[in-house]
Amino acid sequence: MVNHAAHEAAPTRHGMPHRLRILLAVLCGVSVANIYYAQPLLGQIGADLSLPAAGLGLVVALAQLGYLAGLIVLVPLSDLVDRKKLIALQIGSAATGMMFVAFSTTSLQLLIGITVAGAFSVVVQVIVAYAAAISHPEERGANIGVITSGVVVGIILARTVAGLVADLAGWRAVYSGSAVLSLLIAAVALAMLPKDVCPRRNKSSYARAVGSVVTLTTTNRVFRTRALITLFLFASFGALWSGMTLPLSEEPWRLSTTQIGLFGIAGLVGALGAISAGRWADEGKSQRVTGLSLIVLVLSWVLSAQATHSLVLLAIGVIALDFAVQAVHVTSQNLIVAHAPESAGRIIGSYMVFYSLGSAIGAISTTMVFHVSGWGASSAVGGGYAVAALIVWIVDLTRTSRARKQPGRNTARLQSSHAPTGIPDERNYWT
Repeated sequence: MVNHAAHEAAPTRHGMPHRLRILLAVLCGVSVANIYYAQPLLGQIGADLSLPAAGLGLVVALAQLGYLAGLIVLVPLSDLVDRKKLIALQIGSAATGMMFVAFSTTSLQLLIGITVAGAFSVVVQVIVAYAAAISHPEERGANIGVITSGVVVGIILARTVAGLVADLAGWRAVYSGSAVLSLLIAAVALAMLPKDVCPRRNKSSYARAVGSVVTLTTTNRVFRTRALITLFLFASFGALWSGMTLPLSEEPWRLSTTQIGLFGIAGLVGALGAISAGRWADEGKSQRVTGLSLIVLVLSWVLSAQATHSLVLLAIGVIALDFAVQAVHVTSQNLIVAHAPESAGRIIGSYMVFYSLGSAIGAISTTMVFHVSGWGASSAVGGGYAVAALIVWIVDLTRTSRARKQPGRNTARLQSSHAPTGIPDERNYWT
């Protein structure tokens, strides 16, 4: 029997159907939310399971470290097996981890469940890799922009939904509800996604695919630069979203989990404001978008540091931070897969290792510093990560510009190192 829904959604020579882009964005959003529900719930979880304040960052960090393990072990499979079945299987497996969290009676059981859910939530990267592989080059950035906007929406709304549900029914209801929702969307993916018709592009072994994070970092300058920027970018992101729950739940605000979760709406505004970043990347403006966005990221911390004095300034800082992070994130993914979309699974999986490490570092450091020195010091840490990302970009820009002024072998080598990006306008590095 022909699956008419899947057939209609299948990509054509005219480009990816809007319906398919939205479906993939929704799958990403629901899946990635699994590892972010905990952020506004840390107070409730700590009180229920007797976790000390200094250790609460571990809940978020283990979700990210589980995600890291999944990026290395699971995402490379997307270049070797049928992605449609892999997507459904991984979403269902994440649901198992969420159910384990919901019924945990000790902190150890909670942390195991969080880690399992985080590991299988890497299905998000399988979906992004799938979209990158089937997109036409001229629309790849735009498609990635729309689909990863679903990721950001999922991350941000997870906090709002988690806070509301926890206030009404407790934090365990958040995870049991998420498990049921994950099982439902796994069935939707299996029924509605078009058949994975892409030929098996990557003939390398699974072991080589797993080791790609090392080879790409050592041999590909574009990947190496973008990966390092991403490490600091998401350390800054994690520092804000994992840390701001703590000052908001204390004097002078004493906000409920629902009220804290509402800050997710401010983040959503910022993230959706950057939805055009993929289109800008398609137009060859990647470096300009990156530089300006990283400056915005640094400035956002000046506002977010005022969280203990002004909720309005904090909200503006959240909007600015999420705009900057989304713009750089989309631009980076477009750049690194442009030269080899057929290997998008291992490339994006390797790239996201740095995303996961950065998020974990940000979560752990901000909660530890807050426990010792308060929100001002935590903000300095988050702002420091933003400055580090900007420095990496400036150093790479300077080296590139200097080398292009030198005739001969250095220029030829530099052009060769950037040629794999597949974006002709990148030869003028400040386009």
